[in-house]
Amino acid sequence: MRPLDIVPAIRRLETDRSDLLAIEIAGPVTGADVENLYGLLEGAFALSPRIDLLVRWPAGGEVEWGAVAAATLRAARDDTARHVGKCAAIGARGDVSALLKRFVGPVGEVRRFAATDEEAAWAWVGARGTAGGP
Repeated sequence: MRPLDIVPAIRRLETDRSDLLAIEIAGPVTGADVENLYGLLEGAFALSPRIDLLVRWPAGGEVEWGAVAAATLRAARDDTARHVGKCAAIGARGDVSALLKRFVGPVGEVRRFAATDEEAAWAWVGARGTAGGP
């Protein structure tokens, strides 16, 4: 990567559960980042038919929704509705809620946690981060 290249805003967090996809979002989210997030979800669904999801977005921010294919958004909502049981959302309430509304379909349970309550979010999904988590 060259020094002026844009760093991806979404990265997977390592956990002690193979059926949990934990991600962290940092900075503005581009259309390519959203497409990458969908790829991470598809990979998790291929490994386990039912997963939990933890989204850490402590600062919130803008998402470039106009650069995301409508088919990707539909597929993400449909797939998460079929495959995700619990979803823990950590961070700025309005931003996390908007992300869930646009990208995540109806799942079993969704709980939002303030950035200061991250440990409670990890406990709620029954996991610990093994690198980059509490």
